[in-house]
Amino acid sequence: MKKYEIMYILKANLEDAVRQETIDGLHSIITSHEGTIDNVDEWGIKEFAYEINKETKGYYMVITVTANNEGIAEFDRLIRINANVVRHMIIKLEA
Repeated sequence: MKKYEIMYILKANLEDAVRQETIDGLHSIITSHEGTIDNVDEWGIKEFAYEINKETKGYYMVITVTANNEGIAEFDRLIRINANVVRHMIIKLEA
């Protein structure tokens, strides 16, 4: 198991219930593959420096996870096709 930091941006215009459902669904991908969510940091709505897919704002989330390669690969695959996610980045942390 390795430690990762994942930052993802959700659409700013999502309703609170839909946003929370999306966050829970993404986090459950990690936990269903024997990983753990170590830290969740919600930055909230921030303005973009430039327009992304006709969006000017986004809801930023930064999480620290411990996961195996399969869990991270599945998370990456599913977050890419999620319509509520504007951008994401996965960084492997040093041991």
